[in-house]
Amino acid sequence: MTRPTNRYSAIIAALFAKYHQPGLTAFDFRREDIVTAANELGISLPKNIGDVLYSFRYRADLPTSVTAQAPEGYEWVIRPIGKGQYRFALVEKARIEPSKMLAETKILDATPGIIARYAISDEQGLLARLRYNRLIDIFTGVTCYSLQNHLRTSVNGVGQVETDELYIGVDRRGAHYVFPVQAKGGSDKLGVVQIEQDFAMCAQKFPGLICKPIAAQFADPSLIVLFAFEQTPDGLRIVTERHYRLVDAGELTNEEIAGYQMRSE
Repeated sequence: MTRPTNRYSAIIAALFAKYHQPGLTAFDFRREDIVTAANELGISLPKNIGDVLYSFRYRADLPTSVTAQAPEGYEWVIRPIGKGQYRFALVEKARIEPSKMLAETKILDATPGIIARYAISDEQGLLARLRYNRLIDIFTGVTCYSLQNHLRTSVNGVGQVETDELYIGVDRRGAHYVFPVQAKGGSDKLGVVQIEQDFAMCAQKFPGLICKPIAAQFADPSLIVLFAFEQTPDGLRIVTERHYRLVDAGELTNEEIAGYQMRSE
């Protein structure tokens, strides 16, 4: 991740220094504290104050003055805990990054050419490819239907959350699932806080369904990485990771198809 030396870094470093005390593993602050820190530093804030936090939650590393206060094996994250309220929390390091050792699976690309040509952004292009290639169905082994994209809702104890796309699924037993999907393209990074929020959203909005959050990321323009998660006593954990390469018909051989039949589940 990038480490910007800009006004956002100065603001978040000042805010952290104001509230952090040795030995603390968590402490809270409010949206107004961002304004106060900026005023004290003589820094102009962006029109969207929330972009200061969004930047460090999904795009950039926290300043060195913050990361230096984390013990080895741990890192600071910023969690929303209500409207205009946030929490710096010390968590075990859990980067959501593709494994370089995982084998790829080739999938014949069913994305309509006109969609691939005019996709507005990396994120939207990724969501479209997931949809047209039925990758959520393939990944989960469940028949899935897209219910809504860019779902924005309020969750008790968290505040407003946004899920890139929401799928509902049914398996061969008739059990129903909800799959919140977080998609990242370009330089944006997947974060554990987003997945935690998806678990909280499912618990409140879909309490009778089996919740299986999924994260999707482009590893390169034709390679899509999917992750599935579960909550454990030790925190969030990845339970499944798959790499799907979207290819034309001539790029998938009979030998490769035969090889996939020999793979274990």
